Amino acid sequence: MPNDRVKRLRQALEEQGLEAILIGSAHNRRYVSGFTGSSGMVLVTSSESYLLTDFRYRMQAPQQAAGFQIVEHGPSPIEDVRELLRQNNLTKLAFEQEHVVYSEYAAWSKALAGVALQPAAGIVERLRMIKDAAELQIMQEAADLADHTFGHVQQLIRTGVRETDIALEMEVYMRSRGATSSSFDTIVASGERSALPHGVASDRVIGANEFVKLDFGAYYNGYCSDLTRTVVVGKPSEKHREIYNIVLEAQLHALAHIKPGMSGREADALARDIITKYGYGDQFGHGTGHGLGMEIHEAPRLSKLSDTILTPGMTVTVEPGIYVPGFGGVRIEDDIVITDTGIKILTSSPKELITLG
Repeated sequence: MPNDRVKRLRQALEEQGLEAILIGSAHNRRYVSGFTGSSGMVLVTSSESYLLTDFRYRMQAPQQAAGFQIVEHGPSPIEDVRELLRQNNLTKLAFEQEHVVYSEYAAWSKALAGVALQPAAGIVERLRMIKDAAELQIMQEAADLADHTFGHVQQLIRTGVRETDIALEMEVYMRSRGATSSSFDTIVASGERSALPHGVASDRVIGANEFVKLDFGAYYNGYCSDLTRTVVVGKPSEKHREIYNIVLEAQLHALAHIKPGMSGREADALARDIITKYGYGDQFGHGTGHGLGMEIHEAPRLSKLSDTILTPGMTVTVEPGIYVPGFGGVRIEDDIVITDTGIKILTSSPKELITLG
């Protein structure tokens, strides 16, 4: 797999007229090389691929980075890069402009005198948008773990329990079943706090007859899942049911109609138009979804501003919501893969309104 990714990266470099690229960002480095260590750089040219890392990884790197020449760098890795460029007669070097801070760029410019540094935007990220079969298998397993976590934690959700206690139980459950960690800081938001789209778990104690929104995921074998479900503790009011049913209608409609060839903007409108029709458009202030994979938020986006065309192999969330200040909010989210004819839904937790406690 890493060799195939290097091949596609070389094709992308050639299309942009670039001779070589230096990759230092952790996710892109791992994607291209398979190396999971915490430190290192990848240098890919038209004919060679190098992984530069330090003494700590002299045994790990050859085992993981198939097809790469492993270089154990000295105190200044960029000096080793300079030597490799000299050996390959290269005078131009692309770098990840989104991941290199100015001080680093200045140091590289000095160390690589005579080499033209070329900023390059999103070359590896665009490759990462299309998942291969191995990636999709891992993401399915991460989604399954999120589903199992939701089923498990329902027994804990009741009046008198703190949001943080629920979040902790979810974290322990996921990690005890293979997750490295949660995909992000777990959101457990109850009562009025459920109107906070990113209401990370607090010390608030869950009360009676209120929403509890759970947004979480498992970071598993290098990939993320992302699941949101909203439940009611106690007896739901008509307002609870109204908001919940609108969000559910919007989410199901989007899932039924998203397809390849559609833009992110068009996919976003599938859910947004329904919520707006019921008068809650102003209470739905975020995009309908986002890409996910090695990172919890990556390209493409399902939003009013996205012209990206959905393509088979892309993995995105579908997560419309309504957030009413002073009352509460609902979000329902699933992870999906764009297929040749439509979508495949990775997450499978039930979506009818669940009442607990």
